[in-house]
Amino acid sequence: MSQFYNDVQPNIIDDEMILKAVEKTLPEDLGDLAQGENINFKDVTELQLSFKSILQIDNLWQLENLTKLQLDNNLIEKIEALESLVHLVWLDLSFNNIEVIEGLDTLVKLQDLSLYSNRISKIENMDTLQELQIFSIGKNNLTNLENVVYLRSLKSLRTLNLSGNPFCDDKQYTLFVVAHLPNLVYLDFKLVRDTTVRFLQFPAWEIRQQLLTEPSLCWCASNIPALRAGSLQKSGSQKHATAFVEHLNGSFLFDSLYEEDTEAAKLASLPGVGDLLQAYPSWFVSVCESLYNYGLEEYKKREAEVSDFYKNFHEILLASQQESKKAMFDFEKRNRQRLDEIHHARSYDVAESKRAECQEDILQLSDTLMALEALLSNELEELLQGFRRSIDVITSTFMENVKEIYPFHSMGVINLFLNIFCTMGQCRDLENQHHEKLMEIALSTLEKSLKGELEEDLPDDVQMLLVDKNTIVSAVNMSHSIRLRKIDKRESDMLCNTYHW
Repeated sequence: MSQFYNDVQPNIIDDEMILKAVEKTLPEDLGDLAQGENINFKDVTELQLSFKSILQIDNLWQLENLTKLQLDNNLIEKIEALESLVHLVWLDLSFNNIEVIEGLDTLVKLQDLSLYSNRISKIENMDTLQELQIFSIGKNNLTNLENVVYLRSLKSLRTLNLSGNPFCDDKQYTLFVVAHLPNLVYLDFKLVRDTTVRFLQFPAWEIRQQLLTEPSLCWCASNIPALRAGSLQKSGSQKHATAFVEHLNGSFLFDSLYEEDTEAAKLASLPGVGDLLQAYPSWFVSVCESLYNYGLEEYKKREAEVSDFYKNFHEILLASQQESKKAMFDFEKRNRQRLDEIHHARSYDVAESKRAECQEDILQLSDTLMALEALLSNELEELLQGFRRSIDVITSTFMENVKEIYPFHSMGVINLFLNIFCTMGQCRDLENQHHEKLMEIALSTLEKSLKGELEEDLPDDVQMLLVDKNTIVSAVNMSHSIRLRKIDKRESDMLCNTYHW
């Protein structure tokens, strides 16, 4: 029976092969119209020539409007005779014997190219493929990571498969690829996570410069913790920023209220304002500290939710992979025996019977894998929806608590809820109360000044504020307005950052 298979000869694409492939794609009820003489090859847009033992590509010039071409699982050694297929969008040359990337110059509309499982050792001759979005060149003979640099010229590339090449064993493989191709969305069938991209950009200049030269890869890997620590030290605390509470664990916000307030220093000279300013900063900073602590607790909740999501995600994925592997293992076990029986078959009919069993088993395996994929999709969708609901609750609660206003004069209520509802509304209440008391002092001082009852001399610039009621009221209100805008801006930043997260 081995002689039966030895008689199979390599093929060259000819009219008969093309005709049969085209006829298979036509509906059976077309009758005579499905006969070769009535087929206009210019109307053909898709052609499948898989598993045809094709050694040489030829005779495709008449299919000038072809957009999809499958030549996978053949014996092709050279990419050629494709120059007329200028409308080609999808080309599959996987599982062949190709050694050199060539003959693609005219395929300027190509978006999806597969050269998976060939004998290619260099990525080259692809400059014209500027529309290419998906490129699979896994399981070839690529040994030098510098091949990846060439792909930087393909500006539309978003999905790349390099798995199975020798250079994938390099510890810096993933970092190197993502660093040089920052626009990638999928690498080796996996989503390029934002954390990886941010990692390479943080600090952007130092790490990128180290990654751009291969001899520095090891240095970069060993020094990344130091680079990260240095950057964290420069920026204060990345954790605080991620929790949206940076600069709230101290007097930074309070101090910033007065940076642009030119009237505040003058008003501070009014009798009694000094005593007022003794209490205001400590209360304000205390509220900021409480908001800071609350923000860190909420940050932990968000991080825990994200961590649980990825843990469950990987568990679901692993379970699905194990089921798929088991199905494929059982399939291989059954068909290894069948193939052996085919090889030793004593007649063509017996061989064909076993071959039919193999074909049926392949279809069953396909159905099983598709069912597992559908189940996986449903489980992941359910996980994602649950994650969204949990995150919505956590973030909306945080945002509401940041915005919520609790009357600060009700000290019993505030002391009860201070550690739970640490809000910017409290900062606003403090400022409003401070404003009211400052206005009382200012008007009282104006009245004494007009009556000549002031017990102390005031600086000239302060005396100018006491010429009439409108002047002093305007100064106090302007000072109050500046501080309120700073508080509102800080609240807005927290809410916007939370929303964008």
